[in-house]
Amino acid sequence: MEYKDYYKILGVPRTASEAEIKRAYRKLAREFHPDRNQAKDAEDRFKAANEANEVLGDPKKRAAYDQLGPNWQNGQRFTPPPGWGGGGRGGMGGGAGGGDFSDFFSTLFGGAGGAGGGFDQGGGFGGPPRDQQASLSIALEDSYSGATRNISIGNRTLNVRIPKGVASGQTIRLPGQAPRGGDLLLDVTFSPHPLFKPEGRDLHMNLNVAPWEAALGKAVPVQTLGGTVELNLPPGTLSGRRLRLKGRGLPGSPDGDQFVTIQVQTPAPETDAQRQVYEQMQAQFPNFDPRTRGTS
Repeated sequence: MEYKDYYKILGVPRTASEAEIKRAYRKLAREFHPDRNQAKDAEDRFKAANEANEVLGDPKKRAAYDQLGPNWQNGQRFTPPPGWGGGGRGGMGGGAGGGDFSDFFSTLFGGAGGAGGGFDQGGGFGGPPRDQQASLSIALEDSYSGATRNISIGNRTLNVRIPKGVASGQTIRLPGQAPRGGDLLLDVTFSPHPLFKPEGRDLHMNLNVAPWEAALGKAVPVQTLGGTVELNLPPGTLSGRRLRLKGRGLPGSPDGDQFVTIQVQTPAPETDAQRQVYEQMQAQFPNFDPRTRGTS
């Protein structure tokens, strides 16, 4: 069987703190989650990160793993040393969905299909209950309104209630839903949205407007997660100006805001009459120099 360098998989040094390991795992889980990444190797890399976090995120497993020493190379042929005590019946047991873990993990810590035989007679992993982490990708609309979603963990389907206002990076805890009776911790990420970019509970978007809307200060329709509202443009609004719709972001205490960055779109003249309009504008604003104006 091949040795797994869990530190290399997560991209952290062997001296990494628990917080650094958690951040590295969350970053990889978001990047390679199959719901977000359709690359050929995304699912394998997602599973590898999950397995690495299962070991390095648990102080006891990490300490046992570190006993193997730092001199092994990823992929190198590996046999547990004589008297190895990290796996076997009644050992530390496996994590979520042992069948998704490698033979290397199962041999060291027990688990489905592994030589350690870490299952107890009740069909769960031996040892005390253990929490399990997983990634959950949701739509912004799920956070705005609240929702329920079915997710598959191992060979089970769970109905998850998504609370209103949950933000990317927060965790939804499902007590007692880990395979060994611990809590299932779902790290929330947002799936890409065609219009909005979230930052915490705030939402950011670009809005195209016509030159006359920006110049005259018109009220223009703006899409929000709660429906369409009107945004009053100040007269003389320039491209790049950012306006705020207070409380139109994700719900919370306080509610997030929606920030709208204005993009003035200038139509190209297609007829002589349209060209004359621009020439008349030029004549009406003889002192206007756009190269001396900054964004407001």
